[in-house]
Amino acid sequence: MRSIVLESRPYGIPTAENFGLREIERPELTDGNVLVRMEWFSVDPYLRGRMNDVKSYVPPFAIGESISSGGIGVVVASKSERIKEGDRVLGHFRWQEFDVQPGGSLTVLPVSEVPYQYYLGALGMPGLTAYVGLFDIGSFQEGQVVFVSGAAGAVGSLVGQIAKAKGGYVIGSAGTEAKVRRLKELGFDAAFCYANLSPRQALDSLAPDGIDLYFDNVGGEHLEAAIQSLRPFSVAVLCGSIASYHATEPVPGPANFTGAVISKRLRVQGFIVSDHSDRQDSFRLEMSKWISNGAVVVDETIVEGFSSLPEAFIGLFRGDNLGKMLVRVES
Repeated sequence: MRSIVLESRPYGIPTAENFGLREIERPELTDGNVLVRMEWFSVDPYLRGRMNDVKSYVPPFAIGESISSGGIGVVVASKSERIKEGDRVLGHFRWQEFDVQPGGSLTVLPVSEVPYQYYLGALGMPGLTAYVGLFDIGSFQEGQVVFVSGAAGAVGSLVGQIAKAKGGYVIGSAGTEAKVRRLKELGFDAAFCYANLSPRQALDSLAPDGIDLYFDNVGGEHLEAAIQSLRPFSVAVLCGSIASYHATEPVPGPANFTGAVISKRLRVQGFIVSDHSDRQDSFRLEMSKWISNGAVVVDETIVEGFSSLPEAFIGLFRGDNLGKMLVRVES
């Protein structure tokens, strides 16, 4: 079978040369484990951090070993008491056409009216990130003005739609005018293209009286502009910082950070979604309702073919995706 490995560590933006496609033996099945034929893989910006040889909240990928991410597949053989052949399972898988995983680490997906890949997006990690970040970390309340950076991505598009569904006024930023138009179709009250207008200029115009909650997927000048715009006692939720993922030198923080945070008594909090697995059931229940009643529309960008995984991942940083970026493994 084929496997995609980290061939070398990226310096700056990843390139195709950082990945290797190898033929390996199909793994043997041992007691308690299941053999899964992969159908879907998720590619996510956080994987970029695992390609650096630095200590973080998850270990770095090793050179020459398979990269791994969220995925969905069909069980073709099982030595697990809780999972049977034919089950469709969700879990964290190596970038291989087949993978062996402990049965206890996988979630058996129910027969559902929604496409299975939604469990890698709106009903999965990105959706839970949006939900927890908005309500648990951001303490969102009806009537608040919410600014979401990188709002056309997998997390940002859901944050904005959920906030709208719960009575917020939502502003989003995106990298192209086409994505700005899409945000408005999704119900955002206002949106701007940061390639054509700086975040500071945009917020001065679109939120002259300030914002109540900032959901940060970008960092950099977006964060600095949001801190300037946040009202006293409001909140900045730090989810990601894609603007600095490829930095080859230390990136300075916002110039206005200390003064504004102190004088406006802001709360600035980062979070990791894996700390909030206890919210999974309530999140999926509510998100399923929002999808069913049309309050949330799921945007996906689907790339075909197992060997396309590296290109799909690199495409995240070119802005190729609208909503969740997924790779469908050919059968």
